[in-house]
Amino acid sequence: MAPTLSPIPDAPEPASSKTRVSARGRLRTYFLTGVIVAGPLAITIYITWWFIALIDGWVKPLVPASYLPDHYLPFSIPGLGLLIAFVAVTLLGFLTANLVGRSVVEFGEVLLARTPVISGLYRGLRQIFETLFSANGTSFRTVGLVEFPVKGTWSVVFLSAPAANEVQGALQAKEGGAHDYVGVFLPCAPNPTTGFFFYLPRAEIVEINISVDDAAKLVMSAGVIQPEDPRAGFHAMAASLRQAQMAEADVAPETEKARREPARSDL
Repeated sequence: MAPTLSPIPDAPEPASSKTRVSARGRLRTYFLTGVIVAGPLAITIYITWWFIALIDGWVKPLVPASYLPDHYLPFSIPGLGLLIAFVAVTLLGFLTANLVGRSVVEFGEVLLARTPVISGLYRGLRQIFETLFSANGTSFRTVGLVEFPVKGTWSVVFLSAPAANEVQGALQAKEGGAHDYVGVFLPCAPNPTTGFFFYLPRAEIVEINISVDDAAKLVMSAGVIQPEDPRAGFHAMAASLRQAQMAEADVAPETEKARREPARSDL
Protein backbone atom coordinates (compact mmCIF):
# COMPACT_ATOMS: atom_id res chain seq x y z
CA MET A 1 0.00 0.00 0.00
CA ALA A 2 1.46 3.30 -1.09
CA PRO A 3 2.08 5.74 1.69
CA THR A 4 -0.18 8.74 1.89
CA LEU A 5 1.60 11.95 1.16
CA SER A 6 0.74 14.83 3.40
CA PRO A 7 0.27 18.22 1.73
CA ILE A 8 3.30 20.37 1.67
CA PRO A 9 2.67 23.41 3.83
CA ASP A 10 3.16 26.83 2.34
CA ALA A 11 6.54 28.27 3.03
CA PRO A 12 6.35 31.00 5.65
CA GLU A 13 6.73 34.50 4.33
CA PRO A 14 10.05 36.02 5.21
CA ALA A 15 9.68 38.42 8.10
CA SER A 16 12.42 40.66 6.85
CA SER A 17 9.89 43.01 5.24
CA LYS A 18 7.98 43.38 8.52
CA THR A 19 11.24 43.95 10.33
CA ARG A 20 12.24 46.65 7.84
CA VAL A 21 8.89 48.41 8.20
CA SER A 22 9.12 48.29 11.98
CA ALA A 23 12.66 49.64 11.99
CA ARG A 24 11.64 52.41 9.62
CA GLY A 25 8.71 53.31 11.84
CA ARG A 26 10.84 53.35 14.97
CA LEU A 27 13.46 55.50 13.23
CA ARG A 28 10.76 57.96 12.15
CA THR A 29 9.33 58.08 15.68
CA TYR A 30 12.76 58.72 17.21
CA PHE A 31 13.51 61.45 14.66
CA LEU A 32 10.20 63.27 15.21
CA THR A 33 10.66 63.01 18.97
CA GLY A 34 14.11 64.55 18.64
CA VAL A 35 12.72 67.36 16.48
CA ILE A 36 9.95 68.07 19.01
CA VAL A 37 12.49 68.26 21.84
CA ALA A 38 15.38 69.99 20.06
CA GLY A 39 13.41 72.41 17.87
CA PRO A 40 11.85 74.60 20.59
CA LEU A 41 15.04 74.39 22.63
CA ALA A 42 17.20 75.57 19.72
CA ILE A 43 14.84 78.42 18.85
CA THR A 44 14.66 79.51 22.50
CA ILE A 45 18.45 79.54 22.78
CA TYR A 46 18.74 81.49 19.52
CA ILE A 47 16.22 84.17 20.59
CA THR A 48 17.81 84.43 24.04
CA TRP A 49 21.28 84.81 22.54
CA TRP A 50 19.99 87.42 20.06
CA PHE A 51 18.38 89.44 22.89
CA ILE A 52 21.54 89.31 25.01
CA ALA A 53 23.69 90.40 22.04
CA LEU A 54 21.24 93.23 21.29
CA ILE A 55 21.37 94.62 24.84
CA ASP A 56 25.16 94.22 24.95
CA GLY A 57 25.43 96.20 21.73
CA TRP A 58 23.39 99.02 23.27
CA VAL A 59 24.99 99.17 26.71
CA LYS A 60 28.65 98.31 26.24
CA PRO A 61 29.49 101.34 24.04
CA LEU A 62 28.20 103.57 26.86
CA VAL A 63 30.71 102.14 29.35
CA PRO A 64 34.39 103.16 29.15
CA ALA A 65 36.52 100.36 27.79
CA SER A 66 38.82 100.44 30.81
CA TYR A 67 35.90 99.37 33.03
CA LEU A 68 34.95 96.36 30.92
CA PRO A 69 36.51 92.94 31.54
CA ASP A 70 36.66 92.46 27.77
CA HIS A 71 39.47 95.04 27.70
CA TYR A 72 41.69 92.77 29.81
CA LEU A 73 40.52 89.32 28.72
CA PRO A 74 41.23 87.69 25.34
CA PHE A 75 37.53 86.89 24.91
CA SER A 76 34.23 88.71 25.27
CA ILE A 77 31.83 88.01 28.13
CA PRO A 78 28.26 87.72 26.80
CA GLY A 79 25.49 89.11 28.96
CA LEU A 80 27.61 91.76 30.68
CA GLY A 81 25.65 94.58 29.06
CA LEU A 82 22.38 92.94 30.10
CA LEU A 83 23.63 92.71 33.69
CA ILE A 84 24.67 96.37 33.66
CA ALA A 85 21.27 97.38 32.24
CA PHE A 86 19.45 95.37 34.91
CA VAL A 87 21.45 96.97 37.73
CA ALA A 88 21.00 100.46 36.24
CA VAL A 89 17.22 100.08 35.84
CA THR A 90 16.87 98.66 39.36
CA LEU A 91 18.95 101.52 40.77
CA LEU A 92 16.81 104.02 38.85
CA GLY A 93 13.66 102.52 40.36
CA PHE A 94 15.20 102.67 43.84
CA LEU A 95 16.13 106.34 43.43
CA THR A 96 12.72 107.19 41.97
CA ALA A 97 10.99 105.67 44.99
CA ASN A 98 12.79 108.15 47.25
CA LEU A 99 12.02 111.83 47.66
CA VAL A 100 15.17 113.07 45.93
CA GLY A 101 14.75 110.75 42.97
CA ARG A 102 11.07 111.63 42.65
CA SER A 103 11.95 115.31 42.53
CA VAL A 104 14.49 114.70 39.77
CA VAL A 105 11.96 112.69 37.75
CA GLU A 106 9.30 115.35 38.17
CA PHE A 107 11.77 118.00 37.01
CA GLY A 108 12.57 115.94 33.94
CA GLU A 109 8.87 115.44 33.21
CA VAL A 110 8.32 119.21 33.38
CA LEU A 111 11.05 119.72 30.78
CA LEU A 112 9.54 117.04 28.54
CA ALA A 113 6.05 118.50 28.94
CA ARG A 114 7.28 121.79 27.48
CA THR A 115 8.86 120.12 24.46
CA PRO A 116 6.55 119.91 21.43
CA VAL A 117 5.79 116.48 19.93
CA ILE A 118 8.01 114.69 22.45
CA SER A 119 5.69 115.55 25.34
CA GLY A 120 2.70 113.75 23.81
CA LEU A 121 4.80 110.74 22.87
CA TYR A 122 6.30 110.48 26.36
CA ARG A 123 2.93 110.79 28.15
CA GLY A 124 1.34 108.16 25.94
CA LEU A 125 4.18 105.69 26.38
CA ARG A 126 4.26 106.25 30.14
CA GLN A 127 0.55 105.56 30.46
CA ILE A 128 0.94 102.35 28.45
CA PHE A 129 3.84 101.14 30.60
CA GLU A 130 2.09 102.05 33.84
CA THR A 131 -1.01 100.15 32.72
CA LEU A 132 0.82 97.05 31.52
CA PHE A 133 3.35 96.72 34.34
CA SER A 134 1.29 97.95 37.27
CA ALA A 135 1.30 95.47 40.13
CA ASN A 136 -2.44 95.87 40.77
CA GLY A 137 -3.52 96.34 37.16
CA THR A 138 -5.78 93.87 35.39
CA SER A 139 -5.39 95.00 31.78
CA PHE A 140 -4.74 92.18 29.31
CA ARG A 141 -4.56 89.67 32.16
CA THR A 142 -8.04 88.26 31.63
CA VAL A 143 -9.17 86.26 28.59
CA GLY A 144 -12.72 86.23 27.36
CA LEU A 145 -15.00 85.28 24.49
CA VAL A 146 -17.28 87.64 22.55
CA GLU A 147 -19.70 87.07 19.68
CA PHE A 148 -17.79 88.42 16.71
CA PRO A 149 -18.10 89.00 13.76
CA VAL A 150 -21.70 87.70 13.76
CA LYS A 151 -24.04 86.17 16.30
CA GLY A 152 -23.21 82.55 17.07
CA THR A 153 -19.48 82.85 16.31
CA TRP A 154 -17.13 83.42 19.23
CA SER A 155 -13.72 85.07 19.20
CA VAL A 156 -10.96 85.21 21.80
CA VAL A 157 -10.38 88.66 23.32
CA PHE A 158 -8.20 90.20 26.02
CA LEU A 159 -9.93 92.44 28.53
CA SER A 160 -8.50 95.92 28.82
CA ALA A 161 -9.34 98.68 31.29
CA PRO A 162 -12.94 99.73 32.03
CA ALA A 163 -14.26 102.57 29.93
CA ALA A 164 -13.57 106.10 31.14
CA ASN A 165 -16.38 108.08 32.73
CA GLU A 166 -16.90 110.12 29.56
CA VAL A 167 -17.13 106.97 27.43
CA GLN A 168 -19.39 105.26 29.98
CA GLY A 169 -21.74 108.23 30.06
CA ALA A 170 -21.91 108.58 26.28
CA LEU A 171 -22.58 104.87 25.71
CA GLN A 172 -25.15 104.63 28.49
CA ALA A 173 -26.98 107.64 27.07
CA LYS A 174 -26.85 106.13 23.59
CA GLU A 175 -28.00 102.64 24.59
CA GLY A 176 -30.38 103.81 27.29
CA GLY A 177 -29.12 101.47 29.98
CA ALA A 178 -26.73 101.29 32.91
CA HIS A 179 -24.33 98.75 31.43
CA ASP A 180 -20.76 98.53 32.68
CA TYR A 181 -18.64 98.92 29.56
CA VAL A 182 -15.13 97.54 29.32
CA GLY A 183 -12.53 97.76 26.56
CA VAL A 184 -11.55 94.55 24.81
CA PHE A 185 -8.81 93.79 22.34
CA LEU A 186 -9.53 91.16 19.69
CA PRO A 187 -6.24 89.81 18.24
CA CYS A 188 -5.97 88.61 14.67
CA ALA A 189 -4.51 85.24 13.73
CA PRO A 190 -1.69 84.43 13.26
CA ASN A 191 -0.27 87.79 14.40
CA PRO A 192 -1.81 88.65 17.80
CA THR A 193 -0.14 92.09 17.87
CA THR A 194 -2.71 93.36 15.37
CA GLY A 195 -6.46 93.35 15.86
CA PHE A 196 -9.49 95.39 16.86
CA PHE A 197 -10.26 97.40 19.96
CA PHE A 198 -13.84 98.18 20.99
CA TYR A 199 -16.08 98.63 24.03
CA LEU A 200 -18.63 96.06 25.09
CA PRO A 201 -20.97 95.63 28.05
CA ARG A 202 -19.33 93.35 30.55
CA ALA A 203 -22.42 91.15 30.53
CA GLU A 204 -21.75 90.23 26.88
CA ILE A 205 -18.23 88.97 27.63
CA VAL A 206 -17.73 85.35 28.68
CA GLU A 207 -14.57 85.16 30.78
CA ILE A 208 -12.60 81.91 30.47
CA ASN A 209 -10.10 80.53 32.92
CA ILE A 210 -6.99 80.27 30.74
CA SER A 211 -3.77 82.25 30.85
CA VAL A 212 -2.90 85.02 28.43
CA ASP A 213 0.02 82.94 27.13
CA ASP A 214 -2.26 80.02 26.29
CA ALA A 215 -4.72 82.35 24.60
CA ALA A 216 -1.93 83.94 22.54
CA LYS A 217 -0.70 80.51 21.43
CA LEU A 218 -4.28 79.57 20.56
CA VAL A 219 -4.59 82.63 18.33
CA MET A 220 -1.13 82.33 16.74
CA SER A 221 -1.69 78.67 15.84
CA ALA A 222 -5.26 79.34 14.58
CA GLY A 223 -6.64 76.87 17.10
CA VAL A 224 -4.12 74.09 16.50
CA ILE A 225 -2.42 74.46 19.90
CA GLN A 226 -5.12 74.05 22.54
CA PRO A 227 -4.69 75.05 26.20
CA GLU A 228 -3.62 71.89 27.97
CA ASP A 229 -1.28 70.43 30.51
CA PRO A 230 2.32 71.04 29.32
CA ARG A 231 3.13 67.44 30.25
CA ALA A 232 0.64 66.15 27.70
CA GLY A 233 3.14 66.54 24.87
CA PHE A 234 5.74 64.42 26.63
CA HIS A 235 3.06 61.84 27.45
CA ALA A 236 2.17 61.67 23.76
CA MET A 237 5.83 61.17 22.81
CA ALA A 238 6.19 58.44 25.43
CA ALA A 239 3.06 56.72 24.08
CA SER A 240 4.49 56.78 20.56
CA LEU A 241 7.72 55.23 21.76
CA ARG A 242 5.83 52.54 23.67
CA GLN A 243 3.77 51.77 20.58
CA ALA A 244 6.92 51.39 18.49
CA GLN A 245 8.46 49.11 21.10
CA MET A 246 5.30 46.96 21.20
CA ALA A 247 5.36 46.66 17.41
CA GLU A 248 8.98 45.58 17.59
CA ALA A 249 8.16 43.02 20.28
CA ASP A 250 5.36 41.57 18.10
CA VAL A 251 7.63 41.20 15.06
CA ALA A 252 10.64 39.77 16.91
CA PRO A 253 9.04 36.39 17.93
CA GLU A 254 7.82 35.79 14.37
CA THR A 255 11.28 36.47 13.00
CA GLU A 256 12.93 34.19 15.54
CA LYS A 257 10.39 31.43 14.90
CA ALA A 258 10.91 31.60 11.14
CA ARG A 259 14.65 31.40 11.64
CA ARG A 260 14.62 28.41 14.00
CA GLU A 261 11.74 26.30 12.61
CA PRO A 262 13.18 23.30 10.71
CA ALA A 263 11.92 22.61 7.24
CA ARG A 264 9.38 19.75 7.13
CA SER A 265 10.26 16.85 4.82
CA ASP A 266 7.82 14.95 2.63
CA LEU A 267 6.52 11.69 4.09
